[in-house]
Amino acid sequence: MEPWLGPKAARLSPGRPVLLLWVSALSTSVTSLASPSPSPGPRIRTSYNLGRTFLGLDKCNACIGTSICKKFFKEEIRFDRWLASPLGLPPDYLPSYPANYSDDSKTWRPVEVSRLISKQQSDISDRRICASAAAPRTCSIERVLRKTGRFQKWLQAKRLTPDLVRGLPSPFLRCPSQRLLDRVVRRYAEVADAGSIFMGHFTDRDKLRLLYTLAVSAHPILLQIFPGAEGWPLPKYLGSCGRFAVSTSTSPLRDFYGAGPDQAADLAYQLLGVLESLRTNDLNYFFYFTHVDADTFGILNNGQLFIRDASALGVIDRQEGSPAAAGAGDSKDVFSCLLSGCQAELPSCYTIPEKQSLVLVCRQLLPRLLQGKFPSPVQEEIDNALAQCGEDARPDPEVLGAASRLKDILRPLRTCDPRFAYRYPDCKYNDKF
Repeated sequence: MEPWLGPKAARLSPGRPVLLLWVSALSTSVTSLASPSPSPGPRIRTSYNLGRTFLGLDKCNACIGTSICKKFFKEEIRFDRWLASPLGLPPDYLPSYPANYSDDSKTWRPVEVSRLISKQQSDISDRRICASAAAPRTCSIERVLRKTGRFQKWLQAKRLTPDLVRGLPSPFLRCPSQRLLDRVVRRYAEVADAGSIFMGHFTDRDKLRLLYTLAVSAHPILLQIFPGAEGWPLPKYLGSCGRFAVSTSTSPLRDFYGAGPDQAADLAYQLLGVLESLRTNDLNYFFYFTHVDADTFGILNNGQLFIRDASALGVIDRQEGSPAAAGAGDSKDVFSCLLSGCQAELPSCYTIPEKQSLVLVCRQLLPRLLQGKFPSPVQEEIDNALAQCGEDARPDPEVLGAASRLKDILRPLRTCDPRFAYRYPDCKYNDKF
């Protein structure tokens, strides 16, 4: 469901892509605060008919009962401002919308309702689904997807196995081990009694939601199975369905390109640390990015850096290994082609170098964050390390070594003060911070 937002949201700068929301009725009424921050004072309640075209409610009702719908209709998610009279629909093409969230109606915190794919991609996806069933330009998305051969296999399955996700376009599923897929089922938050690796407690609609989300973007799945509360560099998951998700609000890295030297050094140091944790971690998963941009990473209001958009994140299980991706072409279907053409082929699981994410970040992001910020000769040392770290022709050890040298250069350039609340005041007493 795409929320009906006001002028403030319309001015929001582009953020990461977001998830499609399927909801339950052809029209509905919602209420929201008139002020940006909820308060205990009088509330102004106004009811709107959001319109099925804007919300996409004529497409599918598979989001009934999901966490995002419950939060929205219980007013646990409220938007900053609603449109004034005369009524009109808000822009439906924005990548994300600012909101406030509370689970006790007293303490509110900023969140963002994000679109996993663009409005244009959503429209293309809907047309492809309808065309796959030789249906008219508009059709019941849920009805068409339920009849597919892939979903019929899902209905019969007791456990999520690699053959059930073969051919899906997400890098996350390019090399899926059984251990990784069991983790998906066990930690999937949109079903009751989560915790089992078997899908006996999944309803038909639960399975369709999970399959569709995996086909559109694995971002909300990654937030659930590798939560920030366990130390993973991902924001808190608050709900999703289809093409929309709700998570903790972060500011994109692009907003900090003009930051001062100490903040730039801190963010660059954190970013290199995040990439290191993705290569080496206790669970023995190797995470890699297929591409990055200025919206891939975000910063919380306490100064901590997170992965803001995990849709381009691939996972290789170093402990269990991954099944060969051979034969994936035979498994392609409408779920394989929701976002792009069906001809694209991802590289083999066994050809992803350890340096891949570092090269992308050192070439595309860190130069814009660190360029011209420091006096000579420190700036020359940073530039040289960045050049070596971003050179794809260098072997893995050289790129990893350059990244390590860059971290050593940046570490003493960081300062210890309340602006960096994620490590203050610990940094006053412990060099580790």
